[in-house]
Amino acid sequence: MVLENESEYSSRWAAITSISAKIGCVPQTLSSWIKRREVDSGSRAGVPTDVADKLKALERENRELRQANEILRKASAYFAQAELDRPFKR
Repeated sequence: MVLENESEYSSRWAAITSISAKIGCVPQTLSSWIKRREVDSGSRAGVPTDVADKLKALERENRELRQANEILRKASAYFAQAELDRPFKR
């Protein structure tokens, strides 16, 4: 809505201010939505939403795998110690 009607206002901020009042949000929120749309469409530099979401999911998976590895490492050390403490069988 802002991008289509921007030419009717003296500046982009004037358009954002006017339209944000009409849709019931603060101008900063509408401005951030416009910037996000421009990044997603490629007309502004930045990381697109889909790439950011995928990166966030991969970081979460990486964190979970590191935690699982740490649990397995501790369990392995525990059972190895228990094996060493067991009496030797002949």
